[in-house]
Amino acid sequence: MPYFPRLAAERPDIALCRASTAVARAAEAHATAQGLGVGQHLVLKMLAEVGACSQQTLAVELRIDRSVMVTVCDDLEQSGYVRRERNPLDRRSYAVTLTEAGSDRLRRAEAATPAFLDDTFAALTADERAQLTTLLGKLLAPHP
Repeated sequence: MPYFPRLAAERPDIALCRASTAVARAAEAHATAQGLGVGQHLVLKMLAEVGACSQQTLAVELRIDRSVMVTVCDDLEQSGYVRRERNPLDRRSYAVTLTEAGSDRLRRAEAATPAFLDDTFAALTADERAQLTTLLGKLLAPHP
């Protein structure tokens, strides 16, 4: 009998790390095929849903290192997908805004996401996927 299934049953932390790595690799390959990095896709998605915000807010909410966020926003700005302007309420920060080109790019990327998720989580039933999503939400929620 292979060892890893026993280890995973005994150590859910190890199993989650390995599953996370596999899903992260698949997500990056998918995002690259769509012409965006995972971080870029997430930034466009958040800006579309919540509106303009600072790079710091994007970094905190999306759990992306601040130095990486600078590069992500630089690349998105060079592609014409976002615009950075001084925040009128705090001149030390920038407000990042989604452009029309960014909205179009996000729509195309989002259209390919359901098929990617179905393929990546094919081993799970719809109910199991919903349960996994709920459990991961609990793990990622701030603890008091």
